[in-house]
Amino acid sequence: MESKIAKATQMKYSPVAVLLTNEKPDQALQFKEGRWGCVAAMLSAASKGKTAVFDRKTFGCLGGGTGLGFGNQYVNFPGGIEYFLSTGNPEFCNSEIGKNVVRNMPALQHGEGYFKNPQIAKKMLYSLPMVDVPTEYVVFKPLREVKEGETPKVVVFLANPDQLSALVVLANYARETNYNVVAPFGAGCHSVCILPYKEDESDNPRAVIGLTDISARKCVDKDILSFSVPYKMFLEMESNVEGSFLEKHEWLRILERNR
Repeated sequence: MESKIAKATQMKYSPVAVLLTNEKPDQALQFKEGRWGCVAAMLSAASKGKTAVFDRKTFGCLGGGTGLGFGNQYVNFPGGIEYFLSTGNPEFCNSEIGKNVVRNMPALQHGEGYFKNPQIAKKMLYSLPMVDVPTEYVVFKPLREVKEGETPKVVVFLANPDQLSALVVLANYARETNYNVVAPFGAGCHSVCILPYKEDESDNPRAVIGLTDISARKCVDKDILSFSVPYKMFLEMESNVEGSFLEKHEWLRILERNR
């Protein structure tokens, strides 16, 4: 499956299809059970031609399991995810269990500082659209490798600022409102899976800008953000490429500096 949008914007990286499936793809990248890994790194690999697969035992980290749609994995976070994301939990870290945990997770001692306090962090987490996908696997693969009979749940573009601008304009091109793209705070995996999953339930879903997660930034180029759209919105946007600004002078001038 080729993308008119990717061609018109001269994307460096392939759009990534997120698929929910009960069939495990052959020779796919997969985290080892019980080993840490970042979903954003797998997204980056898929944009470069690889296929990655996740299941309920190989999602990399508890945030990744939650973000991919394998239920609320944060309830299993030692010492409390709300403390990890905010001010830390030194009391837990000084306990016998905590001393073992903090060796592998030193940020739990003082927190990552993404929220002012644990109470705010907890409220944000409770606002997330927790999802338990009905399939065994979540798969990331290059969109061009999607086969006949496969229907992506989400399509993710990895875009530089010029390309992101074009995606935002195109997302609003055939809508009667100008709030068709959102950039909510969340983990990198939230922005490519559970948040667009939720948007897919709407008659007029919105696109989700992501990879603003500081912890995930190291997995992608410094000038790249994600732009995730439910598949039906992707089809809408694809159908609007011809005749749009993407074929006109102003955009073609912008393209020149990206060659």
